[in-house]
Formats: sequence, C-alpha cells, structure tokens
Amino acid sequence: MAAFAERAGYEIAGIYKETGSGAKLDRAERKKVIALAQARQIDGILVTELSRWGRSTIDLLNTLRELESWKVSVIAMSGMTFDLSTPHGRMLATFLSGIAEFERDLISERVKSGLAAAKARGKKLGRQPGQRPKSDRLTPKVLALIDEGRSYRWIARDLAISKNTVTDIAKRNRRITDD
Repeated sequence: MAAFAERAGYEIAGIYKETGSGAKLDRAERKKVIALAQARQIDGILVTELSRWGRSTIDLLNTLRELESWKVSVIAMSGMTFDLSTPHGRMLATFLSGIAEFERDLISERVKSGLAAAKARGKKLGRQPGQRPKSDRLTPKVLALIDEGRSYRWIARDLAISKNTVTDIAKRNRRITDD
C-alpha cells in the first residue's frame, strides 16, 4: 500500500491497519483516521478496498460525505477517487458499496449454511480436545507452585505461559483429585 501511494505521488502521513471485522461498530483505527481528517491534518485516505472502509452502504456514504465536507478524498487501491460533489461520484460510491455489502451478506449466509450442514452431519464444531504438550509438561511445576501459595499471575509470568493456562491446569487437576 505504501509503495502504491508513493508511486501515485502521495505523501504518507501514517498507515492504519484495522484488524477487526469491517462490520463491527467500534473500529479504533478508523476513528483515528477520521480524527485526523476532522483536524484537517490529512488531504486523502487510501484504502485497499472501499468495502473495508464502511460497515454498510449507508455508513460508507455518510462517512464519505463527512470526509468530503472536510475536503478529504477517499481513494481505493484501484485508483478510483470518489468525488461526492458530483452525481456520478455519488452513484458510483453507492453502487460499489451496495455490491460490497451484498457480497459480505452472501459470505455470512454461506458460512452459516456450511456450519449448519456440518452440524447436521454430526461434525463437532469448535476447538477439539487434544494433547497439550506444553501445559502437560509444565503441570507438575504449576501444581507445585500453586501448593507453595504462589498466585496464578506470578506462575504464568515465571513459566512464560498465560494465566488462563495456569487456571486450566489447576481445574484439570482438581477434577482428577475430586473423582
């Protein structure tokens, strides 16, 4: 993306990568970019895909209008610039965001259908029980430290494992000794 921006002659103020779903309401990186736009510290936003910028068609169009009011352009990696001050730009943005929303809905529908079919075939979904080589190897140390009265947090930090792993080892051990 940085190479694309430099080839196109844009100066990069920062790279913001959203790791969550585009459909989620709380998107921290997007909020940072919008704050920069509102403060007029940037002139344009380069996005990989238009569908990654908006949660829905309505959200995308509202955000694009808001950015336009601050004189900030949104440019897709395909090189398309959306000038919402023209009817053509508004129509193109609406059309493309509608297709992206439709595609996202289709994917969601297919995933749900596939999960239902797998469940109907008797497939167990989710994480399967299995061996835990690291936690099984550390179980005696963890149990000894618990017996010494150490906190789960201290044990986790000392053995470089998560607190949840320490808790899981303790729970599994209690199950065995209670039976």
